Amino acid sequence: MKKSILILAAFTLMTGAIMTSCNTPAQKVENAQDKVTEANQDLDKANQAYLVDIENYRKENADKIAANDQIIAEFKTRIEDEKIEDKADYNNKITELNQKNSDMKKKLDDYKTEGKEKWEIFKTEFSHDMDELGKAFNGLNAKI
Repeated sequence: MKKSILILAAFTLMTGAIMTSCNTPAQKVENAQDKVTEANQDLDKANQAYLVDIENYRKENADKIAANDQIIAEFKTRIEDEKIEDKADYNNKITELNQKNSDMKKKLDDYKTEGKEKWEIFKTEFSHDMDELGKAFNGLNAKI
């Protein structure tokens, strides 16, 4: 009898240990819901970082475009004040740079959030174009 009580007690302990170590279907659902909630929070953080990146990039480049506008205004003033033989040529170059600068502003303003991958492509191309525009401004400045 003692032996059967010990066997029953040991069996009960092992069954209890096995039952508590296994997840019930309800626990599995709860764990899955926790993982989904956590994944959604991570996604929200990534989306926020993406939107902040876009906003910061727009502000940074809007400042560059405004600086270009200022340079254009200064060039126009310098050309008018100085007696430059090729005034018409410089005015044409300034008009062309002004148009490119306006186009860059429009391109930046018109960008719609279309996903991180497309954003990275846009940002790379736009940065390249802005660098080229900056070089054009520097080249014009060196000639005057």
